[in-house]
Amino acid sequence: MNQPLRILLVEDDADIQELVRYNLAAGGFLPVCAATGEEALERLQPPPDLILLDIMLPRLNGLALLDSLKANPATAAIPVVMLTARGAEEDIVAALEAGADDYVVKPFSPRVLLARIEAVLRRRGEQGRPREPVVIEHHGLQLDRRRYQVRFAGRPVDLTASEFAILAALMERPGWVRTRQQLLDRAKGEGYPATERLVDVQISNLRKKLGEAGRLIETVRGIGYRFRE
Repeated sequence: MNQPLRILLVEDDADIQELVRYNLAAGGFLPVCAATGEEALERLQPPPDLILLDIMLPRLNGLALLDSLKANPATAAIPVVMLTARGAEEDIVAALEAGADDYVVKPFSPRVLLARIEAVLRRRGEQGRPREPVVIEHHGLQLDRRRYQVRFAGRPVDLTASEFAILAALMERPGWVRTRQQLLDRAKGEGYPATERLVDVQISNLRKKLGEAGRLIETVRGIGYRFRE
């Protein structure tokens, strides 16, 4: 079973970090978040498949961090996409000359950001967003990654970002068991300071919102959850 590609998001603005984290998780990636350059350096093991990097970070700024990554043989090959409000030509040229693979200026379209990420991964010999189609449908329940919509029997289901990410993780592989930790990682990103009990609460809310379709989410006692095959 393929694992989601890990993307390290280095962003000190909490609102933007959450927006990007949500879109990455909903898009089938495993987001890992850091608010500073120093924290990013601590999250490089295991190496991420791609780094999204802001320039205007406290203390160690994004360009300095980029220089550090490219100077280290262990991290030099990791693709880096700059995600920053600094859109001046000299900033873009400086980042690309320092080794960045792409440059996205804020404000940005989440759909465009995901497309740029996938393009970079394709150029680096990866497969982009792994395995999953844009729309997943089982037993009359439909999940659309691009529109971030869920429908059951044609009826829209209003989910939170975390509930959407958990449902996507379960629907990707009907019959496969997902542990609580795996679901927590998909919903909140690796290293999120929360207990696995949070997943049980999210699953309970998800089942209620799905109504009759809630029965499709099965509990595997002592392990986690799975989507009915």
